[in-house]
Parts: sequence; structure tokens; C-alpha cells
Amino acid sequence: MLRQLLTLVRGQTADASQTFLDANAISLLRQQLREAAGGVQKTRKAVAVVMAYAEREKTSLAAIEEQISDLEARTCAALEKGENDIALEAATAIANLEAERDATRRTIATYSSEVVHLRQTLAQNEALLNELKRGQRIAEATSKTQGLRGDTPSWTQSDLADASETLKRLQERQQHNDATMAAMAELSAGTSADALSDRMAAAGFGAPKKTAATDVLDRLKKKGA
Repeated sequence: MLRQLLTLVRGQTADASQTFLDANAISLLRQQLREAAGGVQKTRKAVAVVMAYAEREKTSLAAIEEQISDLEARTCAALEKGENDIALEAATAIANLEAERDATRRTIATYSSEVVHLRQTLAQNEALLNELKRGQRIAEATSKTQGLRGDTPSWTQSDLADASETLKRLQERQQHNDATMAAMAELSAGTSADALSDRMAAAGFGAPKKTAATDVLDRLKKKGA
């Protein structure tokens, strides 16, 4: 039981840590890239330092080779004059210089090899860093747009739907009012026409539209007769 509880605690701790990292992923990425950029800068400086060391050794090699050439010429001149003792001393110095020359050449070769290696590493790291920076910009842009999307109130869509429904009802009511007004105008026009016709008939224009009282009396007299 205790073992299970400890396992559960470790699991909850891991989940909490992962949740924290996910919530702060952008900040974490920025810091990681800053540190990576610092490492790339250190690699670039290391390349420059090794190259400077190599150049210093090359300068030393040139000086040693010049000394060797000078002593060789002087040793030959001493031998020609039979000065074997000083010639032997010079030969010893030449041998030491040649050993120093060979060591310097190996040092230069080592530096050159290291420069090649560091340059390759630097190029790979710079390419990866640039790629990560591009990814960082995309991730930050995505995070910002998602944040703006999240800032939009959830009830906005509902409000828009309600407003659309209200506008639809308003338009329908306006259309109904327009139809009502048109019908009333039509009725008014018809009523006015009937009234005008009655007035004209009463004035003797055309056949009368109403039966006059004298006409009724005449009809009743004829019926009684």
C-alpha cells in the first residue's frame, strides 16, 4: 500500500511538473535559445582562439626555418675553412632547431585539424539555432493568435445569432407593414371611385345607380291599376 502511495505521489508530481512546463513552454523555449546562442558564441570564440594559436605557431615556424637556413649556410662556410669545432656546435644547434621545427609543424597540424572540427560544429550549431529561432517565431505567433481567439467571449456567437433573428423579424414586420399600406391604398382608391360614380349618377351623368322615390311610386301605381 505504501509503495502504491509513493508511486501515486511521484505520478502526481510528474504530472504537475509537465503541466507547469507546458504552461510556460514559450518562456522556456526563449531561455533555452538564449543559452544555446551563448554556446554558439563560445564556439565561435573558440574557433577564433585556435586560429590565433595556429597563426602564432606558423610565425614561430617561419622564424625557426629562417634560423636553420642561416646556420646551415654559416656551418658550410665554417667547414670550408676547416673550423670543425664551431661547425659541430652549429650542427648541434641546427639539430635542436629541426626538432623544434618538427614539433611546431605537428602543433600547427593539430590546430588546423581542430579548427576544421570546430568550424563544422559551429556551422551545424548555427544552422540549428537559426532553424529553432524560426520555429520560435512561428510558435509565438501561434500562441498569440490562440490567445486572441481565447479572449473572444464564448457568448459572442450567441449574441450574433440573436441579432440575426431580431433583424429577420424586423424585416418581416416591415414587409408586412408595406403590404398593409399598399392594400389600404388600393381600398381607398376603390372607395373613392365608387363615391365618384354615385355622385356622377345622381347628377344625371349616365344611368342612375339608386332607385328614386318617384320611381317607386310610379311602379306601385302601375301595379294597382
